[in-house]
Amino acid sequence: MNAYVDITLLMTTFLTLFVIMDPPGLVPVYLALTSTQTSKQRKKAAFQATITSLGVMATFTVFGQYILNFLQISLPALQVSGGLLLLIVAMELLAGKDGSGDAEGATKQNVALVPLATPLMAGPGSIVAIMVAWQRAPDGISSWTAIGIALIAIHLVLWLSMRFADIIHRVLGTDGTLLVTRLAGMLLAAIAVEILASGIFSYIAAHQ
Repeated sequence: MNAYVDITLLMTTFLTLFVIMDPPGLVPVYLALTSTQTSKQRKKAAFQATITSLGVMATFTVFGQYILNFLQISLPALQVSGGLLLLIVAMELLAGKDGSGDAEGATKQNVALVPLATPLMAGPGSIVAIMVAWQRAPDGISSWTAIGIALIAIHLVLWLSMRFADIIHRVLGTDGTLLVTRLAGMLLAAIAVEILASGIFSYIAAHQ
């Protein structure tokens, strides 16, 4: 098994992504963003968000540095932009907008893609982490396989956390979900500020 999969790299990559992507912490935000949707719509949103995030992360794993170099974008700039986007979403949640709206609004804005898939799941932190893991990993099939398995495994955990959040939604009811929405907005705002601050300080340090 070790000849085909670097177990140590697999575990360290998975645990790093787990801490950054925070599947348990995603649940209240997911409930808030999909609070007005039906159970079927929430399940579809969870699947779409997971597949989209996996695609984005896989792309940046292999081609991320080339993409950033081609567009002349630094990693700190990516962090700041992701933090700003999350902050806007947090303000909408605190203001009572869940991001899904009515049927017409849902058509115009698919919350499964933005902000669930990116930047909540495939955000600046997770993208940077997987890019660094790929660049630092020794060349060879065992390293590439380990990172690939870790990437798929963390997205399976993310999907499961959203899939069973539907049960939590039924238990909470309308009032409980409204409370979760406000709390999620505050938590998301705090996460956004952390990402913004980290990106700004990194940008300043890189240009000194």
